[in-house]
Amino acid sequence: MTKSTEDYIKQIYNMQLSDKKVSNGKLAEIMKVKKPSVSEMVKKLSETGYIQNKPYHGFSLTIKGEQLALDQIRKHRLIEYFLKYKLKYEWDEVHSEAEIIEHSVSDKFIYKLEKYLKFPKFDPHGAPIPDKNRNLIKINSISLNCAEINKYYFISSVDDKSEESLKFISRTGIKLNSKIKVINKSSIDNSINIIFKRKIFEISKIIAEKIFVSPYQSNSSFKK
Repeated sequence: MTKSTEDYIKQIYNMQLSDKKVSNGKLAEIMKVKKPSVSEMVKKLSETGYIQNKPYHGFSLTIKGEQLALDQIRKHRLIEYFLKYKLKYEWDEVHSEAEIIEHSVSDKFIYKLEKYLKFPKFDPHGAPIPDKNRNLIKINSISLNCAEINKYYFISSVDDKSEESLKFISRTGIKLNSKIKVINKSSIDNSINIIFKRKIFEISKIIAEKIFVSPYQSNSSFKK
């Protein structure tokens, strides 16, 4: 299993979460490679049983492919947690480091790392970490740009690949589980105004798309 193969399978898994149909063109755009390279990899993954490829209808991961994707996601998120909370990396730095390290460690190492970290449930960006049986906690969340005006939410997660969003949150003092209120949406540029600790912040549409929120309730169980 090569690094490239693992990256493709993990990316296909992530794409399937938001789009049931995954095509060569979409995958080439996200992976930033040419379509012939994607076609070659898709053929390889199909022949080895990781994806089901239906010409003109896109393709999807098989159970075998999903298992490998979850294994990689588990490694990635545990490594991010270790980098952030043990080595004191900034949270906008850990994704790129984890992308390198995850391909070089064994399942045994990851299990021992998880035990050392006392079995964390979420990575530094709020994403759930699959357990050793590949079980994944489901989170009821939406992107901030889909939130309703005059309602309260708490920040549940942030896209770990969006350094711009992570740095913006760090500058404002907003953190995971912070309680916010959406007070306005611009009809001109789709930016969003929120209140956090009696201060008003304007968030661009691009950044809001990378921030995920869950409805706030007084008895909400916030993640540690």
